[in-house]
Amino acid sequence: MRVLIAGFQHETNTFAPSKTGYDDFVRGGAFPALTRGADLLVMRDINIPVGGFIGAMRDAELVPVLWAGATPAAHVTQDAFERIAQEITAAADGRIDAIYLDLHGAMVCEHLDDGEGELLGRLRRAVGPRVPIVASLDLHANVTHKMLTEADALVAYRTYPHVDMAETGDRAAFLLRKILQRGNALYRASRQMPFLIPLNGMCTLMEPASAIYQAMAASEGKQGVSLSFAMGFPAADFPECGPMVWGYGDGESVEREVGAIADQVIAREADWAIPLLAPEEAVRKAMAIAATASRPVVIADTQDNPGGGGDSDTTGMLRALLACGAQDAALGLMVDPAAAAAAHAAGVGAQITIGLGGHSGVAGDAPFEATYRVEQLSDGVCQYGGPMMHGKWSGVGPSARLSLGGVQIVVSTHKDQMLDRNLYRMAGVEPERMKILVNKSSVHFRADFQHIAEAVLVAKAPGPLLADPADYPWTRLRKGLRLRPLGPAFSG
Repeated sequence: MRVLIAGFQHETNTFAPSKTGYDDFVRGGAFPALTRGADLLVMRDINIPVGGFIGAMRDAELVPVLWAGATPAAHVTQDAFERIAQEITAAADGRIDAIYLDLHGAMVCEHLDDGEGELLGRLRRAVGPRVPIVASLDLHANVTHKMLTEADALVAYRTYPHVDMAETGDRAAFLLRKILQRGNALYRASRQMPFLIPLNGMCTLMEPASAIYQAMAASEGKQGVSLSFAMGFPAADFPECGPMVWGYGDGESVEREVGAIADQVIAREADWAIPLLAPEEAVRKAMAIAATASRPVVIADTQDNPGGGGDSDTTGMLRALLACGAQDAALGLMVDPAAAAAAHAAGVGAQITIGLGGHSGVAGDAPFEATYRVEQLSDGVCQYGGPMMHGKWSGVGPSARLSLGGVQIVVSTHKDQMLDRNLYRMAGVEPERMKILVNKSSVHFRADFQHIAEAVLVAKAPGPLLADPADYPWTRLRKGLRLRPLGPAFSG
């Protein structure tokens, strides 16, 4: 059996300040760099979906094409999409028995609302109706009708932070084998949810997400169906944005089980929202907790999360730390290539007067002008040691640790979400020794930080990834979709 494998991942925030070009996929950022051919097979050792699929399909002849992923940002350029999509589709010929794709499910392009649906459709036209196409999706996929109809099966992560990515690739392999054994497609059922879920409420370490996914697993075990629940990426302005429950199996049981999970999601609508703190309120609360704690308090700078389209350079939380007089605090990553270059030019121990961060044009934000001390320099290279993308190498370019007052700031040249403690360590910050950590992340940081944290707080400082989806200036959603749990409906 010859199975074509490829990956094309992007989570698109249509409100973000910076578009995503071909070079962003070449570099990878939060993902592995663009990889072609047999080199893709080494990803079996990385916690990403294609790694799990490769490990589960050792008895097949795998035909690796490419794997490309870029840090979330605004629209994927037409040039980037067409170059990568054409390379994948060109490899789909009559000698292929099946196709597996490692996708995100929330890609919006300059010229297309539904990047994944378009890619799946092109592959379907290339190989015809009899060749199975199976794909894994991110938990934040905005699953479209075209994606469901063009693929024989789709399966989504069940954890946020995403610690089950390789496991999801394994489940995709299981579905592919089931389709090949049957010789025909599985019955599919699906239901869209009537409201957007805020990102911070999606964490599967907390309720109600934890209970929903436990119920899904129990249903699968009893009924022999495959179920998925993608909570959506609530920062993509197009009609099919939003959560979706779907599944595969025999007609009666899968319709019943998909309906039961969807009903549970809707019944707990009010529980999907979580409290958000103003920047100084979050810092004051963290300082009060830290005064008697032996572990750090972690604050999520959620609205500047580069994992959701932020440029990781807003200064709202830095201002709050300094205004409140926080001590033994660290913030990362602050992406500012000019500041990193100035630090390297000046050297360790030097004082540099710069406007740090605030260059992405976010309303209510600006560079923070001050004189900073250069504490340490770094090449920005480290290997993830935490459970999410364990073993992946990150290269954020020339980096530095700057200090101002009681705050240590890890400044980098390129973006990466602060989801692994080694991103602090590469600049000389030992996270466990700090009283306060401000992470530019929404939820993924919890995988490697929650167990060392005395408490986790969520702050709402200015940034492009709005924590309350009702705050976005929507123009294209489907009418009637509630913009937050129990919130106002989009009217067009």
